[in-house]
Amino acid sequence: MADVEDSAVNDFLLILEEHRKNCERQGKYVEAEIAKNRLEELKVHEENRRREAMRSRQIAERLGVEEAHMLEFQQFNQVWDRKMDEYERNVEELVVNMREKHKTELLEFQQKMLEKHQKPKFSKDLLNLRRIEEHLARQKDYGEAHKIKLKSDALEAWELEKWRNLKQQEMFQREVTFKQRQKQDLDALQKRIQSGREEQKKQRQVDLERLLQRYQNVKAELQQQQNLERIRHEKFSQRVTR
Repeated sequence: MADVEDSAVNDFLLILEEHRKNCERQGKYVEAEIAKNRLEELKVHEENRRREAMRSRQIAERLGVEEAHMLEFQQFNQVWDRKMDEYERNVEELVVNMREKHKTELLEFQQKMLEKHQKPKFSKDLLNLRRIEEHLARQKDYGEAHKIKLKSDALEAWELEKWRNLKQQEMFQREVTFKQRQKQDLDALQKRIQSGREEQKKQRQVDLERLLQRYQNVKAELQQQQNLERIRHEKFSQRVTR
C-alpha cells in the first residue's frame, strides 16, 4: 500500500514538474510560479510523510525486537524453572530413599545384635567357688556347700549384671558408630546435591548472560541499520528539496 502511494505521489510530482516547465517555456510565469510553489509544498509534505513513516516503522522494528526478547526471556525462565524443579524433585526422592534404606538397615543391625548368642565369661574366682560348692556337696557337707552357693550366686549375679551393662554399652557404641556411618553417607549425598544445585545456578546465569548479550547485539545491529537509513534518507531529502 505504501509503495502504491509513493508511486502515485511521484507520478503526480513528475506531472506537476512537466507542467511547470511547459508554463516556463510558454512564458506563463504566473502559472509556473504557482506550479513551483505547489511542487515545493508537495515535496515538503512528502518528505515529512516519508520521515514519519520511517520513524513509525523503526519504532515498530525496535518494539518487535523488545517483544521477541521478552518472549525469549520468558521461555528461558520457564525452561530453567522446570529444569530446577525437576532436579529438586529427583534429589528429594534420593534423600527419602536413603533415609528409608538407613531405617531398614538400622533395624536389621539392631535385630542381629539382639539375636547374636553370647555367653558371659565368668571370673576364675566364681568358677573356683562353684568347684568348691560341688566338692562340698559330694562330700555331703551341705551346710558349707549352702554357704558357698549363696556366695557364688551373689558373685554370679554381680558378674552377670556387670556383663549385661558392658554388653549394653558395647551395643550402644556399635549402634552409634553404625548411625555415624549412615550420617556420613547422607551428608555426602546432600553435599553432592548442593554441588549440583550450585552448578545449575551457575549454568543458568551463564545462559542468561549469553541470552542478554545476544539481545544487546541484535539491538545494536538494528540501531546501526536504522541510523544508516536515517542518514541516507536525509541525504536523499536534501537532494530532492534543492
